[in-house]
Amino acid sequence: MRSTSLTTVRNLGILAHVDAGKTTVTERILYATGTTYKRGEVHDGTTVTDFDPQERDRGITIFAAAVSCSWDGHRINLIDTPGHVDFADEVERSLRVLDGAVAVFDAVAGVEPQSESVWRQADRYGVPRIAFVNKMDRAGADLDAAVASIRERLHPAPLVVHLPIGAEDGFTGVVDLLRMRALVWADGAQTPEERPVPDALRAEAARRRRALEEAVAERHPAALEEFCDRETLTAGTLAAALRDLTRAGDAVVVLCGSAYRNWGIEPLLDAVVAYLPSPVDVPPVRGTHGGTEQERAADPAAPLAALAFKVNATPTGRLTYLRVYSGTIEKGDTVWDAGTRRTERIGRILRVRADRHDPLERAVAGDIVAVIGLKSARAGSTLCAPGAPLVLEPPGVAEPVVHVAVEARRSADTDRLASALARLTEEDPSLAVRSDPETGQTVLSGMGELHLEVAVERVRREHGIEVAVGRPGVAYRETVGEGVAGFVFRHVKQDGGAGQFAHVVLDVEPWDEGGFVFRSAVVGGRVPQEFVRAVEAGCRDALAEGPLGGHPVTGLRVTLTDGQTHVKDSSDTAFRTAGRLGLRDALRASAMVLLEPVVEVTVTVPEDAVGGVLGDLAARRGRVTGSDTRAGAAVVTATVPLVELFGYATRLRSRTQGRGTFTARPTGYAPAPAVTQVP
Repeated sequence: MRSTSLTTVRNLGILAHVDAGKTTVTERILYATGTTYKRGEVHDGTTVTDFDPQERDRGITIFAAAVSCSWDGHRINLIDTPGHVDFADEVERSLRVLDGAVAVFDAVAGVEPQSESVWRQADRYGVPRIAFVNKMDRAGADLDAAVASIRERLHPAPLVVHLPIGAEDGFTGVVDLLRMRALVWADGAQTPEERPVPDALRAEAARRRRALEEAVAERHPAALEEFCDRETLTAGTLAAALRDLTRAGDAVVVLCGSAYRNWGIEPLLDAVVAYLPSPVDVPPVRGTHGGTEQERAADPAAPLAALAFKVNATPTGRLTYLRVYSGTIEKGDTVWDAGTRRTERIGRILRVRADRHDPLERAVAGDIVAVIGLKSARAGSTLCAPGAPLVLEPPGVAEPVVHVAVEARRSADTDRLASALARLTEEDPSLAVRSDPETGQTVLSGMGELHLEVAVERVRREHGIEVAVGRPGVAYRETVGEGVAGFVFRHVKQDGGAGQFAHVVLDVEPWDEGGFVFRSAVVGGRVPQEFVRAVEAGCRDALAEGPLGGHPVTGLRVTLTDGQTHVKDSSDTAFRTAGRLGLRDALRASAMVLLEPVVEVTVTVPEDAVGGVLGDLAARRGRVTGSDTRAGAAVVTATVPLVELFGYATRLRSRTQGRGTFTARPTGYAPAPAVTQVP
């Protein structure tokens, strides 16, 4: 691939709340582009991207799947991401390597809790988006209401380029407001028929076209100039302005359709090509080397820089997914892993289509491919040319909030279980495995009940190990409610030879912004700077276990106010020990508060079941924050401690005769009641 063809590449993800239709949109894109010759259905378990047995059994996307297809002379590398909150880390890793995204919304529900979460994730990485309002053929579908929820809850400037023709089960097509034409899917046709705008919609289409022109002119200088001169905008000017606004993140283009019926997919693909950026349209990737920041442009002739964002440890070998930001990588090349500081050899390069792969001789800047042969690369590893090392910022990894104890039912499988869990954590950095020092149990931690359930099921299915699983528990934290000032700690140790001496005085206080902050207020050089750094390192060591129950400590600021040294016996080791033991004792002298994870729960139930649901939420220490009515169903939003939600799905189904559903997303930590018994 020559550098000139990089403009015809689009790397994009499909983002949405669970059940908004992400996977169906992906399947229809593959069908429309001729990549598949039969439409896959989620309910039939025949989708390309949901190829894992658990995904097909559960009818949800669990693992981000990459596919590649072509449209109108453009190569589209597409990643279908999970919508369930437990798998938000998969979305995070995908967004780190994408240039654009399609956000899918339910035409009835509009913006849902996880829609908002993935939107904020895309904001963090500056990923340009277009919006597709799906399920326009459903009862209660309302494009204007969905767009209003996008404007109110996500705060972009939504620029609607479609006007629906018909409503609900009468939906048959859209009016393209740029070209002022109708696209109609007549008699169940798979491709749209272009027609004049229907007479009944001509006035409304003209009004909406005028509103679109005014909204674009407000935000785009060139469009404003033409609008002032001609009092209108040509389709070419409007399209160019929409492209600029989308790529700058100043607006989001909104289209609509019904993916299940295959209506609206071709216009969506045209919008992807027209508005979302190519690798050369995004800023050069930035990395560091030797403490200095460097940039690498999307140029196949530049030194190699690639980021590993996903690892699959398959029975036939390790499959590492890469986004190549600059340079060229060929089969047999030797690359440098900047994280582990070792060389790796590229065995094979593959173009990915979910669980199928096509061999490639090389991959260039802008490509998303999988490689075989890397032994130590992990998600977040930077691979670069040995002669031009660079470290790219890895995607963030969320802290696990739920844990279970796991053990093999047969003692002979204990070692195999340890190996299987190690492979899981290698593939999914949001899973963590540790050994409980008190009970000796193996503890598996993750982002939620479903996340852990899927992980354990993988151990059973893929490794044939019968596993016993304990009751889920949550990851508590501890913080300082009221600190101490002037806490003195002396570390003196003399057992022959050189001794250890360190004297520190610490102030400990709450820090509302969370995390840990350390600062030094020592004057007169009473504690040398190298020992100050050792005290900070020791304090960080002490944060691993708090005095209330051995949980990690967060939300505090420690100030080193004074200290003393010994001419011979003071050392980094002595001051690090003083920092660790001193802060540990200072926390015991402080008023500590136990924190528990809390989530925002959105419950959708029939209106006649609202009373019982509200009572149940109150019994679970839930605090109702809002209620609404959508399409004849009541939607209740509440903040609930995570520990109270175990088993809630079953309880909700029984209270609503199976008609109630709920979603939850983490919102942080809150003080736990004093009577809380931590398991």
